[in-house]
Amino acid sequence: MMAEKKKTGILFDLDGTLWDSSAAVVDSWNVVLDKYEDATRKATIEWMQRLMGKTMIDIENMFLDYLPPERRHVLMKECLDYENEYIAVHGGILFEGVKETLELLKKDYHLSVVSNCQEGYVPAFFKAHGMEQLFDDYEEYGRTGKVKADNISLVVKRNNLEQAVYVGDTLGDYNSTKEAGLPFIHAAYGYGEVPERTVKITDIRELPQAVKKIFRT
Repeated sequence: MMAEKKKTGILFDLDGTLWDSSAAVVDSWNVVLDKYEDATRKATIEWMQRLMGKTMIDIENMFLDYLPPERRHVLMKECLDYENEYIAVHGGILFEGVKETLELLKKDYHLSVVSNCQEGYVPAFFKAHGMEQLFDDYEEYGRTGKVKADNISLVVKRNNLEQAVYVGDTLGDYNSTKEAGLPFIHAAYGYGEVPERTVKITDIRELPQAVKKIFRT
């Protein structure tokens, strides 16, 4: 039997890299939070942008820190479950040029999403914006329980990627990518800052050229 052909891949963060879903997430969470008297903190855009990119455990411990741990977990699960339903219907705001750029990159590269989100969030993104056909794989913290570095390595291994690069917008993305042993491209239009020496793009339409430079070195 012939060995599977090696491929070159681009792995993407989601929030702050491909879209901004913060307004939709705020709306969905507040539908849930408004049902309960003990949920005294409401979701806001400012809160959401602080929380984007973190794992669910980190999010519930930051946002619901005023509640007992067991109650935090139950309430956060309800927020996240409803968020998936809401996002699948209402979507978020795709950054300008995302779809066209992905269509271009898909011709030459294996494309994946690796996110610290809850299980079901990436499929909701795909469904809301008709992205299923543009991606070959995805992984979520909520599905594996693994940190982002491990999920990056998991996707690289199971797709037999000979070369790969990760595109993300936060220092957490940068650190996870380095831990996984991949080169990193900073989506500087997103939510975070990373070391100056990192390859940066200020518009996703700059990505094809940035990727070519990385894979030549």
